Amino acid sequence: MNKVKVTICGKEFNLKTDESPSYFIELARKVDSEIYKMASSSDNMSIQSAATLVALAAFDEAKKANDSIDNIRTQIKEYVDDACKARLERDEALKNEKSLLARISALENELKIKHMKSDIDEQLTLDDPKDKRTSKNSK
Repeated sequence: MNKVKVTICGKEFNLKTDESPSYFIELARKVDSEIYKMASSSDNMSIQSAATLVALAAFDEAKKANDSIDNIRTQIKEYVDDACKARLERDEALKNEKSLLARISALENELKIKHMKSDIDEQLTLDDPKDKRTSKNSK
């Protein structure tokens, strides 16, 4: 735990923090600067009123930043969900592709076998003497 002393609008504050002292010193400088800017924007504005308006602006900015972060988280979740869905679809398509390639290979082999059988039948027909006599008699 770090101890740090900061001054805002002439008032000293002793803080204990897990952050580095330089971080809070810079933060206090920014708050001090913003309060004085706000107070100088109107002749009738007190330091208290300026501090209240600066706090309101800071909370507004923080809320909008958190809303933006929530929106980004939602978008990221949607993108991750879409990516998972696309990955599943890709895996299914690859599985189907393998199945179709195996089917194509089986059909090609079947076709080769039919061609070979046809070639063998044709060769046997040409080599068979009975067929030669039948073909001579038919002429």
